[in-house]
Amino acid sequence: MPQARVSHLRHVGVAVPDYDKQVDFYENTWGLKKVDGENGITFLAAEGSPEQYILRIRKAPERRIDLIAFGARDQAAVDELAGQVAAAGAKLIAEPGPLQTPGGGYGFRFFDPDGRTVEVSSDVAPRAFRVLEEREAIPKKLSHVVVNSPNPQPVMEWYEQNLGFRCSGWLGDWFGFLRCGPDFHTVAIVRGEYANLHHISFELRGFDEWMRGVGRVLAAGTPMPFGLGSHAPASSSFAYFLDPNGNTSEYIIPQEQVVDDRAYEAKVWSGATGDVWGTARSQNMPEAPLRDQRGQPDPGVWVAPPV
Repeated sequence: MPQARVSHLRHVGVAVPDYDKQVDFYENTWGLKKVDGENGITFLAAEGSPEQYILRIRKAPERRIDLIAFGARDQAAVDELAGQVAAAGAKLIAEPGPLQTPGGGYGFRFFDPDGRTVEVSSDVAPRAFRVLEEREAIPKKLSHVVVNSPNPQPVMEWYEQNLGFRCSGWLGDWFGFLRCGPDFHTVAIVRGEYANLHHISFELRGFDEWMRGVGRVLAAGTPMPFGLGSHAPASSSFAYFLDPNGNTSEYIIPQEQVVDDRAYEAKVWSGATGDVWGTARSQNMPEAPLRDQRGQPDPGVWVAPPV
């Protein structure tokens, strides 16, 4: 295993054609806070998170995933991680150096084995945040991101060997879970025809807040392709929604915590444990859950975002 590891998930960036609707949805329906933005790019934070922003939205002709950004301990760890991924054959998009995004910092970018843009950074100035109050049904933080891959097993192993992730387990042989901190998973990789976005997940304070948030998003007329339900992996409840540009975003309650890496053994679950309550149904959507993005190539693969 490498000495340097990523420490946590910072943010996810997406590009969309219907930019104004996307920004309005995540600010006024989903519950994020706009902290910066001009010239077709908006940065949105979670009130309960010290991250400068957890979601970046950019205006573009086609829908794509722009990047997935992780934190690192310090500049030395950033430099070491850059060396590790380069030695493993990854193409660096930007060498380690100062960042020009909110909060600044020091970081680099590269293509992962599927061609997604990944950023690793340190020394980003923390944002003033607050502890969310009881019944405050807005996201506390960015929980995890899930991506599709034609080859999930070798991609999982690459993230373990070169970025220091640990495997928390598998759903069958097609859905793998990776963690870089105490949360059960920070990244998950699903077998799919194309390398594209599966969903982005946002954590709420608790079960009551989750239910209230789900109610608000449904009342706004947002399609919910799958929910309400509970996963055995991560021991968390789920509700998946489609945003105005067709990306899938999830509300969840806090995940299972892995407090001792040495004592934890990765598990394998059957497909039925993806909905342990048996309550999840498609609503307002005739197609299978989350099918919308699985069958579409992502134009962002092997193409770095301009910002």
